[in-house]
Amino acid sequence: MTRRAWVRAIPVNAAAWLIVLIVIFPLIWMILTSVKPQDELIRIPPTLLPQNVTFEHYQELLEDTPFLKYFWHSVVLSTSTTLLVLVVGVLGAYSLVRFSYRGREKLALLVLFTYLLPSAVLVLPLYLLMVKVGIANSIASLVIAYTTFALPYALWLLRSFMAGIPEDLESAALVDGASRLGAFIDVVLPQALPGIISTAVFTFIVAWNEYFYALVLVNTDAARPLTTGVFTMLVTSFNIEWSLLMAAAVMMSLPLIVIFVFLQGFLTRGFAASGVKG
Repeated sequence: MTRRAWVRAIPVNAAAWLIVLIVIFPLIWMILTSVKPQDELIRIPPTLLPQNVTFEHYQELLEDTPFLKYFWHSVVLSTSTTLLVLVVGVLGAYSLVRFSYRGREKLALLVLFTYLLPSAVLVLPLYLLMVKVGIANSIASLVIAYTTFALPYALWLLRSFMAGIPEDLESAALVDGASRLGAFIDVVLPQALPGIISTAVFTFIVAWNEYFYALVLVNTDAARPLTTGVFTMLVTSFNIEWSLLMAAAVMMSLPLIVIFVFLQGFLTRGFAASGVKG
């Protein structure tokens, strides 16, 4: 890079870093607030950096509240939703790409259309269905509900990856004596692995952060996830436990940050492929 090009890049880089700081400032404020003593939280004017760092809020959150129970519910809920979406999505995407049958393209568009429906439109029918089946107020009801809005996008994303896999590779495996299932497992799945991982990350994040369905479909601590559990536990009509709320927000963000750091390459590759091949 020449000196003139380097000088021209300075304003662009400065603007980019300014945007990044603005975007991550709430996260920074959340982390700093979670380690401030109680008396510093209500100080006027507020201070950004804590004068005394304390982790008593995290200790109180883990020992004196049902946070860990809600955390376990969210882990089970998000993992189950992700596995269900992957199984149905992979098989459905393979069907839409490899098999020819009447109405295949219309079916694919219809699946995408269901993703465009607002959540409020589906919540009442889903609740009545859960009550009729007998699984209301359970983690299973949330798994089914989350699948309704996570599966359409996952199916469309996986369909793009399946379409990018050369059919000749599968045909060669069939000629060599492999069955259709064997060719699917040995040839298609390894080629579609980046798309499967990116879909899994997307589904897990959506299920982990979902609030509306959990608020409406579950009203018992036996199945309440973190998103609604923390709100019920720390926010009342008369008081908000800001210190514990910020500590809980940091703890809720950690799994997603870890997943995104290790799998961001697959996630970016999956979104890019869905835009190019779809």
